[in-house]
Amino acid sequence: MNITSIGEILFDIYPSHKKLGGAPLNFIYHIKKLTDSGNIISRVGKDVLGNKAASELKLAQISLDYIQQDNLRSTGKANVQLNQDGEPKFNIDSDSAFDYIELNEENENLINSETDCLYFGTLAQRSEISRNTIQSLFNRGVKYFADLNLRENFYDEDILTSTLMAADFIKVNYQEMHILNDLFLQSDYNTEKAAYELMEKFGINMIAVTRGKNGSSIFENGKRFDYSSVDVKVIDTTGAGDAFSAILCIGYLQGQENTFINKLANEFANEICKLEGALPKNDRIYEEFREQLGFF
Repeated sequence: MNITSIGEILFDIYPSHKKLGGAPLNFIYHIKKLTDSGNIISRVGKDVLGNKAASELKLAQISLDYIQQDNLRSTGKANVQLNQDGEPKFNIDSDSAFDYIELNEENENLINSETDCLYFGTLAQRSEISRNTIQSLFNRGVKYFADLNLRENFYDEDILTSTLMAADFIKVNYQEMHILNDLFLQSDYNTEKAAYELMEKFGINMIAVTRGKNGSSIFENGKRFDYSSVDVKVIDTTGAGDAFSAILCIGYLQGQENTFINKLANEFANEICKLEGALPKNDRIYEEFREQLGFF
């Protein structure tokens, strides 16, 4: 199983510290820890944060071969403020290195020869250069997983249309599902109805809708699978959706039962919510999940 992600690498800047992040990075970090493989295509600045990102990726044994360096633009940053429930609000810098991901021979070979599934989102598509690179990697005979991760002012209907048309399966949160309903269906909102209509309209095989502490629903083959999450002591929900996506992606590619995927994805996301930041400092958190997914 060879999974590749493409998109932003950035640092989440909290009032007292900074953490390596960006949804495609968080996702592939978990994929690597869970499956022992995984690559990311991205771009960082030739600066202190870019060097810090490279050091942390090396430590996680994630290849730097597909991470470009930009001499002119800085590594991406997102200022993070947490509310009393540990939910983040992001203020993302514009014109960052990840806005200039270039298509090159290495990227194309990775997708054409060494990738079973490509993960992507919408944030890196806010710029024409990265958007063209990402969309040029569509229709390559691999599976496509879109985790929308909509950020205010950084998406439009064209980006969403191209994204949904390319995707075999997607993950959205309940707020994003409302946005898709308003944009493309323009009908009174009902999650199940919207899911099936979007699947038919865009040729999507499966949609997962997350609802934070209230669990999630997976829609596939005309069936709905619900999971009600358990209460946990939340420290920081940053990256919980990326953790959910990692388990969802592996389970989908393995052909696991959706009831199993839903439960395990929520349990893993809950573990991440107990931590500060999106990425665990200790790999022990992965052991139980590796075992349940069959990676011993």
